[in-house]
Amino acid sequence: MADRVKQVMDTLDNLAEDTSVPRNIRKGATDAKARLMDTKDAMDVRATSAIIILDDLANDPNIPLHGRTLIWNVISQLEVLSAQSG
Repeated sequence: MADRVKQVMDTLDNLAEDTSVPRNIRKGATDAKARLMDTKDAMDVRATSAIIILDDLANDPNIPLHGRTLIWNVISQLEVLSAQSG
């Protein structure tokens, strides 16, 4: 599970640093990562919170296709994490 979390964090970092995506998408990726790192809640709660943030970003009409694909991949991984820990 820790490997999957690290992979998700790395992907969110890449998205947050990608200057080809709009600023609000980069900020959302940073917010989702911060939510995942907040250890006061259980992993399934953190993963679900991050999924909600990322789902809003994926529906943004200004996001480029590669950014949307990255977000969908992260959401899939977070759903697995949420199911495993819940």
